[in-house]
Amino acid sequence: MEPSQATASGCRSARIACGLALAFLVAAVPSHAAPPAGSPPAVSSAGPAREADEYTRYELLDPGSAKFHILFEVTAVTPGATAYFNPIRKGSVASGESVRDRATGRPLPFEVVSGAEARASGLPEADLATRYIRIHLAHPVPAEGGVRLLIEKTYQDAKSYFRKGADRIVFSRPLGIRRNAIVLPAGYEVTSCNVPSQVLSEPDGRLAVSFMHPGPDPAPLVLEARRTARSAGPAAALARSSRVAAPSPAPAVAPAAPAPSPARPPDAERLAERAHQDREIVYFLRQPETHAFDLYHDYTESRPGIDRYLNVVRKGSAASAPSARILDTGEPLRVETLKGAEVLKAGPADGDEVLPDSDVVVAHFAPVPAGGSVRLRIAETYTDPKSYRMEGGELVFDRSFGRPRNSVVLPAGWYLTASSIPATVSETPDGRIRLDFVNPRPDEIAVLIKAERRPPAR
Repeated sequence: MEPSQATASGCRSARIACGLALAFLVAAVPSHAAPPAGSPPAVSSAGPAREADEYTRYELLDPGSAKFHILFEVTAVTPGATAYFNPIRKGSVASGESVRDRATGRPLPFEVVSGAEARASGLPEADLATRYIRIHLAHPVPAEGGVRLLIEKTYQDAKSYFRKGADRIVFSRPLGIRRNAIVLPAGYEVTSCNVPSQVLSEPDGRLAVSFMHPGPDPAPLVLEARRTARSAGPAAALARSSRVAAPSPAPAVAPAAPAPSPARPPDAERLAERAHQDREIVYFLRQPETHAFDLYHDYTESRPGIDRYLNVVRKGSAASAPSARILDTGEPLRVETLKGAEVLKAGPADGDEVLPDSDVVVAHFAPVPAGGSVRLRIAETYTDPKSYRMEGGELVFDRSFGRPRNSVVLPAGWYLTASSIPATVSETPDGRIRLDFVNPRPDEIAVLIKAERRPPAR
């Protein structure tokens, strides 16, 4: 995994999320404002990127009700934006809307408006036949940062969720959000699913189907389930101790300091929900003669009382120029590089990656409040002649990735000649080639990239 991380077991935010259709921002700055540095190059003729990190969670309610509860995690990324518009999908009847700021856990004011009202209040491309949730952000979106939101609602849509016969249900819905989870009602088993997915047990025994969809079009999901005599209570879930799901949302009252981490079953990491893991890593390759590459990784910490982030430098790599900031506010953080022995003196470190001779980058921040979270960006420069080198006239980048989402940006003046692992390819605004890798599996991918210098322009 890259970078190695001493707090990996606690890296998942509360299991809150869900996907709807696209959502939109109203910016208090010109529409050409740039997205966060290193973000996927989403700028097109449609304008700049307005949101990022979307994740969908659908909880299917009583069979026959045609209702499903939706939670939608999204980050508003247009610098200076003060409002966010989330559409209510056509054909669905919405109720029970609520919005929270994920950094603080506090509710945000909002109102449901018509398409005409959305256009008049700052969303000129609003569909006149669509209704929108207009959300007032707690503060303007910071430059190179974002405001993280949790939008909840319940939909009733008989075309998407319906009975089939006496004991079966079907959830059939095109899902445009790339990361999704669908939770079955208690007592139902999966009988068919047309999108490759993880099947996981919730803490209360319900089954969840989760997937990452890298394609350009919505995933045409058709999920079928059957009622079964299978026990579906909390006791049954606890008996299957190896099937550990991500934690539930934090309660309103939580301890001021984190409790010791319970022992994790040996296969817990393999059965963790891949789509909801919140770490993203982007590599910016310098010229290959230097063997150096800049990188940042974004990470959400949601455990109450945690006040530091530990990043263990991978063996064989040398790290320099570390920095960190809070993406929610843009606030820079105090960062130091310590030996593992010094880190362990300050308190226990989650996991077993911090060894006495490890090089550890430590970022310090205010303790996470109960019910809230903090989104961090850790940046460093790595030098690793084994992973990044020249062979003849070719650039070679050879490195394993353990996280679900990783990106590599080639140095200026180079074009791609080979990638061992499938990736989407795009061009950054400054003309560099970017590869985005999505790995829905719980194992590492061995990425081998080769590139050649572009010939001089004639």
